[in-house]
Amino acid sequence: MSKRKAPQGDNPNKDICDMLMELAAYERNVGRNIHKSNAYKKAAGAISKHPTRITSGSEARQLGGVGEKIAKKIDEILATGKLNKLEKIRNSDESQAINFLTEVSGIGPAAAKKFVDEGITTLDDLKANMDKLNHHQKIGVKYFHDFQKRISRAEMVELRDIALSHVAKEDEKFVAEVCGSFRRGAESSGDIDIILGHPDYTSESKKKPPYIRRVVQRMEAAGFVSDSLSLGESKFMGVCSLPKSEDSPQPAFRRIDIRIVPMDQVRKTSLLQQTST
Repeated sequence: MSKRKAPQGDNPNKDICDMLMELAAYERNVGRNIHKSNAYKKAAGAISKHPTRITSGSEARQLGGVGEKIAKKIDEILATGKLNKLEKIRNSDESQAINFLTEVSGIGPAAAKKFVDEGITTLDDLKANMDKLNHHQKIGVKYFHDFQKRISRAEMVELRDIALSHVAKEDEKFVAEVCGSFRRGAESSGDIDIILGHPDYTSESKKKPPYIRRVVQRMEAAGFVSDSLSLGESKFMGVCSLPKSEDSPQPAFRRIDIRIVPMDQVRKTSLLQQTST
């Protein structure tokens, strides 16, 4: 087996992890085999934490989450720099179309396969068939390019400050914080995820007050929230953006989720999100 130069950077096995994650996406979106998808993700996660370059599949098997079949794929990657199964997937127009469509917010694997079967494979195809899309999918198409962009930490701080200021204006008793990757200190995030609590809503409360609706209505009135994907008693999913300056282009539109939990669970819920991967 020939040895190839290890990739540079913090993860010496990034090439292996990237290929395994690509296989995981394929199994989830096209193969629709969640078990296989999770197996690839688990193996990639274990390998990503290994501090040195993996030199063989048998070495990788010593790590938790790497089985015999995945170990053989690792040997192939190390020997050739590629993976035959992945090359075939990449050359499949159907697989590529399904994987692309699942990147549109609101389109899952089943819907993507249905669209592809109908000849809808591109963003332009989706735009030409808006009558076939539900509300969430239409929003996903409308803001597709913005949703693809990562949110820098600096922008996340601005979004957080604006969102929490609206929460405080609605009721100063609210306790709110941004969770997810931002709380874990990530340099960029995919969306803004807010946990909300109020002392008048606890685990012993018999019904949920309309707190989410009130907060969202204030954000909409201020122009911070532009679109709603779903609004229930416990959770809001929507779209927001930084305010537009007179002489500057429209800032990117971002996904925002707000969830209210009983006050006695706020800290527990945020800590769970902080430690999730």
